[in-house]
Amino acid sequence: MERVLGIGGYFLRATDPAALNAWYRDCLGLDADENGLWRQGAGPTVFATFESDTDYFGSRAQRTMLNFRVGDLDAMLAQLRAKGADVAEETQDMEGVGRFGWVTDPEGNRIELWQPA
Repeated sequence: MERVLGIGGYFLRATDPAALNAWYRDCLGLDADENGLWRQGAGPTVFATFESDTDYFGSRAQRTMLNFRVGDLDAMLAQLRAKGADVAEETQDMEGVGRFGWVTDPEGNRIELWQPA
C-alpha cells in the first residue's frame, strides 16, 4: 500500500489573506515565503479525529484545528498576549505528552500550541 509521507500543506480561507499571512508571520514567527513554503523543524505530528460535537476546537463551525509545536509555551503565549492576540487563559498539561495552550487568529480559527514533553 502506498502511504502519505507527511503533511504537505494546510490551507485557510480568509477575508483578507495578506493580513492573515502577516498575523501568522508577526505573531507566531511562521516565516513562509511568497509561495507559502515553510520549512518546519523536524518533530512529531499528531493525526487524531474527534467526535463531531466536540468543543475542543472552539466554535462548532470550525471543522479542523491546526496544532503548532513550540519550544517554550509560556514564552509563546506571552509573546502573543503582548501583540494583542486572543489567547485562552487556560493551559493543559498531559503527562508524557506535553503542555498545550490556545490562541484564536484574526479570522476566528482556534489554534493549539503544543510544547512536547
